[in-house]
Amino acid sequence: MARNHAKRPGNRPPGPPGARPGPANFARPEREKEGGPVWLWGTHAVLAALANPDRQFLQFVATENAAERLPKLPLSPQIITGKELDQRLPPGAVHQGIAIKAEPLEAVALEDLIAEGATRIAVLDQVSDPHNLGAVFRSAAAFGFTGLVLQTRHAPPISGVVAKSAAGAVETVNEVRTVNIARALEQLGEAGFHTVGLAGESTRPLDLAVKGAAKVAIVLGAEGSGLRPAVANACAELARIPIAAAMESLNVSNAAAIAFYEASRGSFPAA
Repeated sequence: MARNHAKRPGNRPPGPPGARPGPANFARPEREKEGGPVWLWGTHAVLAALANPDRQFLQFVATENAAERLPKLPLSPQIITGKELDQRLPPGAVHQGIAIKAEPLEAVALEDLIAEGATRIAVLDQVSDPHNLGAVFRSAAAFGFTGLVLQTRHAPPISGVVAKSAAGAVETVNEVRTVNIARALEQLGEAGFHTVGLAGESTRPLDLAVKGAAKVAIVLGAEGSGLRPAVANACAELARIPIAAAMESLNVSNAAAIAFYEASRGSFPAA
C-alpha cells in the first residue's frame, strides 16, 4: 500500500552522472533541520524509498561495489568512496554503501486513514527511541497494520535511523501525527475500532482482547513508563502479553510484534 500523500513535483536529479565532488565538499554533513530533507541509508530503506512515487529525491549516492549489486533503477547513483559516504551521514550509520537524500513524507490525517478502510492501526504513546520506532514500523508492515499514530511532540521524526531499522516499512505504513493521543483513540472508537492498550498490570490476555474484532487499534506506551493514565483510560480495554514471571516486561518493539501478530492471526496464508 503506497503512502497516501499529496503528490509533489517530479524528482530532482541526484547530480551529473559520474560526477565526483572534491574533498572540500565532504566536511561533516549539515545538521538536518526538523521537517527538512533527510538522509536514508541501507539497501532496504533506499530501494523502498526509490519505489515510492511520493518521495522527492535530492541526492542518490553509492560506492562502486554497492552500485554493482543494485537492480535496474529509474535513477543512477553518483559514485563516491566509502569514506566520502561516511562523511555525509551521521557517525555510525551502517549504510551498506548506499544512501539517498530525500524530502520527508507528509503525515496522513487519521480521518483519511479511516476513510481509506484501514482495519489495523497501531498507536504509540510517547515511544521515543528511533530504533524501537523503526522496528515497530517493520512489524506493522509485516502483519498488515497500515497506519502508525504518533504524537506530534514527544516522538522522534522519521529519520535515517528509523528508516534503516524499519527496513523500508516507513514507505508503506502510513504515519499519522496527532496532538492528543487520547482524542485519537476516541476518534478510532467512534469509527468502530476496538482499542486495546498493552499494560502489564492488566489480567486480560491479549488474545482474548483482540479475538473477533473486525477493526483493531493496538496501543503501546513509552519505554519504561508505559501508557500514560489518560491514554490508558481512553482505551476500550487493557490487556497483557503473558510472559514468564522471571521477566518483568518486554521491549516495546518486541511487544508490538507479538501484539500485531495476535491481532492479525489467520489473516495471512501459511505458505
